Amino acid sequence: MFTNDIFTIIYDMKIHLLVLNGVFDTGLTALMDTFATANELASTLGLGVAPLEVRLIGPRKRVRTAMGLVAQVEPLPSSGPLPDWLVVPAIKVSQPEQLIQMLNRRDVIEAKTCLRTWQASGVNLAAACLGTYLLADAGLLDGRDATTTWSLAPFFRQRYPEVRLDDSRMVIASRGVVTAGAAMGHLDLALWLVRQISPELASLVAGFLLIDTRASQAQYIIPDHLAHADALIEKFERWARSNLAQGFSLQDAAQALHVHARTLQRRTDAVLGKSPLAFFQDLRIERARQLVSAGRDLEAIASEVGYADASTLRNLLRRKLGRGVRELRSTLH
Repeated sequence: MFTNDIFTIIYDMKIHLLVLNGVFDTGLTALMDTFATANELASTLGLGVAPLEVRLIGPRKRVRTAMGLVAQVEPLPSSGPLPDWLVVPAIKVSQPEQLIQMLNRRDVIEAKTCLRTWQASGVNLAAACLGTYLLADAGLLDGRDATTTWSLAPFFRQRYPEVRLDDSRMVIASRGVVTAGAAMGHLDLALWLVRQISPELASLVAGFLLIDTRASQAQYIIPDHLAHADALIEKFERWARSNLAQGFSLQDAAQALHVHARTLQRRTDAVLGKSPLAFFQDLRIERARQLVSAGRDLEAIASEVGYADASTLRNLLRRKLGRGVRELRSTLH
């Protein structure tokens, strides 16, 4: 039994989902199911009409998803009332080469034109995972803070240097444009949008769907995957892994790799968005997490990855991963 005494719908929201061929099935359904659940719960609570009006639109009338399902889509409207939000779910690709091909598709070019036109008309924009690439490729993230899927963040940095990318964050709002992180970031984005009309309703939806919102992608990032985006970074990663127990020295790392320290500094910043020291520390945390999950003694782990004592390591794991040693052992072992 629910009561609507503490629930307030700030305003109704019109959302258009811009759906393209190859759309990531889970991302699209995560958005739609979250919005549908919000409407159903609002009805159950006696809050009146459904607060979210959701429509699927696109440059093609029929869309085939990445899993081969076919969906009917309304054509891009040329006139009439505009939505409050135009949301771009991800298209399912996994490699930079595939991503470039996707961005040059005719339907995607039409979609980018639509994004620019509607943004100029005052429509708010949102995207999750690789949907963020459409916003960036349309020039709509230049000068803005944004996030994207961590696995292709190095490529994003190289292709869109004018975007202030922070791939450690899960959801970032920046002047009418909202971006969300990797695949299941679609859920975080959907809840963020529901929260704009009612924080209480968003909390109830999260409880019903068992959604644990995450402020950060940091605990999911795999440094080894990122390092393979660049030959020098890959060599630096191998050197770093063999020197985790030592104190970090930029000069020693550069000398071992036969490059100038400033070259290594610039390359890690361009590819990873962080300093060599920060990446070195990420590798330490990753190795410590692996050893913790294997049940190793914390003092021995601290020594192996170059921290002074178990207390320092314990605090770092909590700060970087959002979980303590006991939680890591129970979830990863």
